[in-house]
Amino acid sequence: MGKYEKLILKILSGQSDTNIPFDDLCNLLQGNGFVMRIRGSHHVFRKDGIEEKINLQREGSKAKPYQVRQVRHVVLKYQLGGKQ
Repeated sequence: MGKYEKLILKILSGQSDTNIPFDDLCNLLQGNGFVMRIRGSHHVFRKDGIEEKINLQREGSKAKPYQVRQVRHVVLKYQLGGKQ
């Protein structure tokens, strides 16, 4: 199992929302076709066909827990957990 698969499982399990590296979460979204736009400390991700926009901010080297939950919701809703 590669790093991508482990990250998806970690996000979907919901048990490590406070321990998801920010850069890994950004790479996961970009690998699933999201386009990142940075404005100040906000990293905004959009993708055609997905109405939600995902707005991430760093908390040290980690992503904020509530933002990890938002990513989990989008991954589950649009079934984005496939192989990268």
